[in-house]
Amino acid sequence: PDSIAGSFMAGVLAHSRELTVFTNPLPNSYQRFGCDEAPRYVSWSRQNRSQLVRIPQVKGNNCRMELRSPDPAANPYLALAVCLAAGIDGIRNKIEPPEEVPENVYELKEEEKASRGIESLPADLHAAICELQKDAFIKEVLGEHISSKLIEAKEAEWMQYRTQVTGWEIEEYLYKI
Repeated sequence: PDSIAGSFMAGVLAHSRELTVFTNPLPNSYQRFGCDEAPRYVSWSRQNRSQLVRIPQVKGNNCRMELRSPDPAANPYLALAVCLAAGIDGIRNKIEPPEEVPENVYELKEEEKASRGIESLPADLHAAICELQKDAFIKEVLGEHISSKLIEAKEAEWMQYRTQVTGWEIEEYLYKI
């Protein structure tokens, strides 16, 4: 990608862990990471669909970026707004994109991912909330009132979710103990 497009993409990648609260707003959203072609790792490629960001091959001067993690449950207006803000932050701060990862990230050993700086997206809604709480930039974009109310609501949702006993747990464990 050229410098402006590359910086936009770099901003989205730099803020991607905290953006998951918006792009993946439900506790169940995190179950699809790593399966059904929903990426789990913060990386990009021109063609490889295992990456969080993909830059499809184009002809001429046109180019587009695909962010491949958003869940159908995401509020498209809110998700797009924070993604645009993250991309603009990348442009303003001239953030350089990380190296392209042309390989399938799932086939890389953990040591190789670590040496190349490839991070995972949050594993669950709670981890995503924690990432958002650490990110002053996204909280500033939303404003104090919206960000605090959103974090409060998502924490309450997470607490309610994690205290439920599912049918699977009952079937799997009730009679085995």
